[in-house]
Amino acid sequence: MSFFNCTKPILCRKKNVNVLDYQDLEGLLKIRLQIGNKILFSNFYTCIDRACLVWGLICAIIFLTAQFSPISWVTQAIVWSILTLAGSILTIAITLFWVKIEKLRWVLYSWITLMVAGAILTDLGIFLGWGQILMNLCHLWLALCAVGYLCTGLGLRSRAFLISSLLHVVGIFLLPYCGEWQFLATGLLMAANLLVFAEVQWDMRSPIEYALLTEEQKAFNRKQHKLRQTIS
Repeated sequence: MSFFNCTKPILCRKKNVNVLDYQDLEGLLKIRLQIGNKILFSNFYTCIDRACLVWGLICAIIFLTAQFSPISWVTQAIVWSILTLAGSILTIAITLFWVKIEKLRWVLYSWITLMVAGAILTDLGIFLGWGQILMNLCHLWLALCAVGYLCTGLGLRSRAFLISSLLHVVGIFLLPYCGEWQFLATGLLMAANLLVFAEVQWDMRSPIEYALLTEEQKAFNRKQHKLRQTIS
């Protein structure tokens, strides 16, 4: 049996909300912008999608501020730490149910560990004047994200997340060519990547037997799985 679910495309448009599994429907967010009969935007966001949007916003704020703002590094470090801690807590709050059902808590905690470790190293570099860290902040964060996406790709058996990990590694090697725009390039890569994952459907392993669900919820998921197969 293949490690990946190769019957699914790496990325595709999101399926109808009516075919989602029970754990995906938990905390589902629907957004629909419409003027008269004209739909300007319509999409739905699972808890994982929302986590991607949160971190995409955080990445954009941090790296665009670092690139363009005259705010002191010390002040920025404090704000970055607060944002990272808040993002970590919010991510746990909105995704814990999903990762428990999918048996992927280790992926969530790997990401939290990586983000907190990155914030600590960044703060130490700024407050203690560690030159090696200060000169390689973009390299550091791209490397941490590459590890996080690698863990996610292995946990979900997702080619999309493994490719994302590779893109972040490539980004590290391309940073020297960005000159003084390294923070902008890093922020754009990280935020754009997260936005893509929030807006589309990515591949992952076939459904498992969800031990933490009730028999009724398991039956619902089996029904949804059959329904997805009929419309795929």
